[in-house]
Amino acid sequence: MPINERKGPLAGVMVLDVTRVVAGPYCAMMLADLGATVIKVENPNDPDYTRTFPPMVETDAGPESAFYAQYNRNKQGVSLDLRSAAGKAAFLALVQRVDILVENFRPGVMDKLGLGYETLAAVNPRLVYTAISGYGRTGPNANRPGYDNSGQASGGLWSMNGYADQPPVRVGTIIGDLSASLYAAVGTLAALREAERTGQGQVVDVSQQDSVLSLTESAVVRYTVDKEVAGPLGNDHPFVRPYGQFPCADGYIFFGGYTDKFWAITCALFGEPEMAKDPRIDTMDKRFEAETYKTIVEPLLHRWFARHTKAELEEMAGDAVPLSAIKSIDEVVADPHIAARGMIVDVPMGDTPVAMLGLPIKLSGAAVQPHGAAPRLGQHNDAVFRDLLGMAAADIEALRKGGQG
Repeated sequence: MPINERKGPLAGVMVLDVTRVVAGPYCAMMLADLGATVIKVENPNDPDYTRTFPPMVETDAGPESAFYAQYNRNKQGVSLDLRSAAGKAAFLALVQRVDILVENFRPGVMDKLGLGYETLAAVNPRLVYTAISGYGRTGPNANRPGYDNSGQASGGLWSMNGYADQPPVRVGTIIGDLSASLYAAVGTLAALREAERTGQGQVVDVSQQDSVLSLTESAVVRYTVDKEVAGPLGNDHPFVRPYGQFPCADGYIFFGGYTDKFWAITCALFGEPEMAKDPRIDTMDKRFEAETYKTIVEPLLHRWFARHTKAELEEMAGDAVPLSAIKSIDEVVADPHIAARGMIVDVPMGDTPVAMLGLPIKLSGAAVQPHGAAPRLGQHNDAVFRDLLGMAAADIEALRKGGQG
């Protein structure tokens, strides 16, 4: 879609995306999905290396990464070498035209390039400058390099995941990258609202470590109040039962009927309503007690669930109590509820539509829009430099020949 013709609640908002991998690209892509015009800036000699990440899709231009496309759809793409004088000049011209810049370099890198916040704010005082990094822009560890696993490790989440009798296990997805992108999107929109009201931009500083720490539920207050150090619990919960994974005839389910209300409903659904009044397990506190749970509650649930498949259990009880099949990704992609929620969308890669994650944010006033492709490297140089910046064809060609665009 041409520059400034995007639709949606963020239509008219312009974003410079100077990010790579996931923590940053995902933040900018959410803004693009909501209608912002996002211009992704890549070094022509060192582009986003997720362009090589599997799975690859054969297109008319050769193999392209679906991983890259999943976090960069709906964007314009330009190539600029920010270390060159011509690249800096073109970048500063873009900064003057945009509302938001998102970057995920280590703190100090943009300053070394001569493109730090103070420099950019001088040419665009209303600029919202969103910086995502491993440890944030302040504090003794600010200059450390960081990846998703750095955030999981240093934010405490890794130490809490897994089983008590085994070493800790990382969460099985890039939760540090994804959570930092989510918080960055929220902070960016808050700062944009302030800039629209006052004309003054600011820095939005988001750290992967901070983001992961915020996901550790009650671990901090359990330590500060009771000096209890949270550790791996497997599929258990620290203070409610039953609440976890249970086997059934063809796999596993999650069941969380720990309240007295849900426990009574469950007992009735499985033909033993009298168990809700059994004096050994008739309250939440009694059912949580370790020996009672192990010898009475858990065997009862295993007996009930073993008779049925995941689908049968969801059909029987899913509308009445917290009970869900533990689904593999192929089952999730085929889930009709996921389809109804628009959580799997087709994104073009060449002539091939590839099913990818949709946007979890649903706005009642926003019409569903088709999803645009992720940009090829430098795909929109001419359109952006000519139409947005008014550069002459000769200047654009000189930029390209210099290896700077």
